[in-house]
Parts: sequence; C-alpha cells; structure tokens
Amino acid sequence: MKKTSLYDKHFKLEAKILDYAGYLMPINYKNGIQHEYHAVRNNVGLFDVSHMGEIFINGPESQKLLSLLTVNEVENISNNQAQYTAICNDLGGVIDDVILYKFENNSYLLIVNASNLDDVFNWMIEKNNFNCNIYNKTDDYSLLALQGPNSRLVLEKILNKNINLKFYYHDYYEYKKQKIFISRTGYTGELGFEILANHDIINYIWDDFLANEVIPCGLAVRDLLRLEMKYCLYGDDINEKLTPVQAGLKWIVNNKQRYFGKDIIEKQLCDGVDKQLICIKMLDKAIPRTGYEIFANNEKIGKISSGSFSLNLKTGIAMAYIKSKYIGSNKLVDVKIRNKYFKGEIVKPPFIKNFSLHK
Repeated sequence: MKKTSLYDKHFKLEAKILDYAGYLMPINYKNGIQHEYHAVRNNVGLFDVSHMGEIFINGPESQKLLSLLTVNEVENISNNQAQYTAICNDLGGVIDDVILYKFENNSYLLIVNASNLDDVFNWMIEKNNFNCNIYNKTDDYSLLALQGPNSRLVLEKILNKNINLKFYYHDYYEYKKQKIFISRTGYTGELGFEILANHDIINYIWDDFLANEVIPCGLAVRDLLRLEMKYCLYGDDINEKLTPVQAGLKWIVNNKQRYFGKDIIEKQLCDGVDKQLICIKMLDKAIPRTGYEIFANNEKIGKISSGSFSLNLKTGIAMAYIKSKYIGSNKLVDVKIRNKYFKGEIVKPPFIKNFSLHK
C-alpha cells in the first residue's frame, strides 16, 4: 500500500485512513464531514490529492499525439491554460477523464485518476507514433487542493503575492525560493487552486495553510462536494464501457478530424444514446446509493451510479443512468431501497446553485 508524503501529518491529525486506489488516504478528520463540508462551502478547506497521477509530454509533435488521444481540441488551449477532457478507447469508452495543462515549447501535463494511471500511461506509450516523449512523474510530486470562497485570500497571504489566475489557467509561483505549480482548478464547485510541487515543499506549505486556520479535508467530503456539482467520479459515473455522450459530457467532445472512438461517439451525437446520466433529488426521506434500481410506472428504467445525503439541500441526491426514452417524459421516479420504493425527482444539474467557482 502506498502512502503520500503527508501521511504522517494525517495520522497525527487523527484522520480516518483507508485504502483508496492503492493509497492510504485520509477519508475524514476527527471533527467530521460536516465540519469539513462547511469549511469548503463557506470558507476554505485543504485536500491532499497526491494520489493523482502526473504524466508529462514534450516534443515537437506532442500536440498531435494529444489531439489523437483526447476528445477535446488541444489546439484551442493556449500556454498556461488547462482543459478538461477525456481519453477514450476505440469503442468510445472513457479510459479516464483528465485535466490537460499546456506549457511553452510543446510541453504538456496530464493529471489523471490514480486508479487509471497505469492504463493511461500504457495507452499513451502504445499509441505514440509521434516525435514526442512521455514521462510518468507521479512519484516525484505531491499535490494539494485548496478549495473554498476564501481560498484566494489565504493563498495570497501564504505567497505574499496577488494571484490573478483566471478559471482553468495556471502558472509558476515562488515559495521558499522554489518554483511551485498552481492552477485554478478543483473538484468542489468552489473557487479553488491546486498546487503541485516536490514532496518537501508540499509538506511546508501544508503546515503554513493549517497555521492559517485552513481546515484539512478528506476524500469523503470531496465526494459529496463533487456530487452536488454533478462532477463525474471515474468507476462510478464513467468507465471504459460508457462514452462521454452517455455521461453528459458531450460539451467536451470536439468535432475534429480524428481521435480514438470518434466513429461511435459521432454516431451517438447524431442518433442519440440508449441511456444517459441524470440527476435525482429525493422527495422522500431516503439516501440513494450506488447500484440502487430506479423505476417509473412500475418499470425498471435505470440504476444509481453515485449518491449521498446533500448537506446543502438536506435530502438525498444521486446521479443515475436511465433509459433515454424516459428523459423528459418522467419527472418523478421511484428508487428501490431494501425492497421499498422512495419518490425522487429528476432535476437539472448542478444540485446547488450558489457557489464561488467563478468568483
């Protein structure tokens, strides 16, 4: 089992630590998930996300390789800009959803999900018939996510510098006379920044944040925060058998000449899909969980892909795949929980409307 460079700090903070994607990760800290949730939604919270993978690509034909591998258009991003995209297989299934960062001199960084790192890296190596190099540098770096409406204020105080990054842009900044990579990205729906640096520097900056009363947060609350925004979780809401179109991610699919899975994805864009990812807010008092079946007019129409209790809405919420023909015609559904049926309502995402993402 792997540990992040911050493991000892999590242990001293009495975090609940469990295996996540092969890493011993903090799930929540001693003050509980509600404490962490309100910190991120109302103030600022700090996540150790060092389990995520970092793949660097450079060389004259880097853009050509990445354009072939990803569904979004790499040409559309400028230096110091990031892009949410997906890497698909030949059948259009999502190998991973990733964030691509562009630097000068035909250099890029892909941040990938920990559970998919080997699959993504091997797929890239296999398909690299271009004049470029691919490096897995995951073990060289640690990664933090500083999230919440006051995250910019805290970061500026720590760095003693104004941070004017636009949404989905990135740059290098100086901390303790070393360069650190900061992007205005996150997985919570709030204003936030992700910080990539060597292990020692990340340990120093973690201590600095906590000394400034930033609340450490675990992966449990991160899952709830992303669910309230309808951000997909790989393995639950997307996988190699589901396409971006089915997952409601057609907005990241670009009409470019060539990419893996294009034929199937374009056919789905034209003809539609058999099932789609939707959002359900519970009307009855019940918490929907992964795998629970969904019914309409006594007919099974789908399954919950991920669900939880929303601390914002004070009710159960879920993402679910249902048969496309029922979308639009049925606002009300029944979720089967332990052989009982509980009423839910199909709603437009995101579940919450007041957030600081573009602050």
